Amino acid sequence: MLRTRTAAAAVTTAAFAGLLALPAPAQAAGSVHLYKIYYDSPGTDSRTNASLNGEYVIVRNTTTAAVNLRGWTLTDASNHKYTFGNFTLGKGKTVTIRTGKGTNTAANLYQQRAAYVWNNDRDTATLKRSNGTRADTCSYNSTRVDSVTC
Repeated sequence: MLRTRTAAAAVTTAAFAGLLALPAPAQAAGSVHLYKIYYDSPGTDSRTNASLNGEYVIVRNTTTAAVNLRGWTLTDASNHKYTFGNFTLGKGKTVTIRTGKGTNTAANLYQQRAAYVWNNDRDTATLKRSNGTRADTCSYNSTRVDSVTC
């Protein structure tokens, strides 16, 4: 009888430990996250629209479903804020958020700014969901390269 209880306890303990080792659903399903920041546009910082659009942030959806980003925000350390309109990011897709002016497409969104957002030496990007919870952050601290992969 004691052997049966001990064996049952061992099986229960092993099963419980196995459940704890499983990934959380959010981990298994992927995420919407910052993928890359190109913070120093090529050439001189001339404030032309082409130069402004040379700095950008790429957001990636690694979930198994499309995600509507309406109301999500992208900010830098100085609180320059871009708020997503009604935009759906497909599963496995990326979208590039450019600083300057342009017409939004499925692949590119534009902040419609006339000045740079991302510092050329250090900054922090924060992506928040529409409810205000943080989805991701990515920081850089370098003048040796022009971009960072998050």
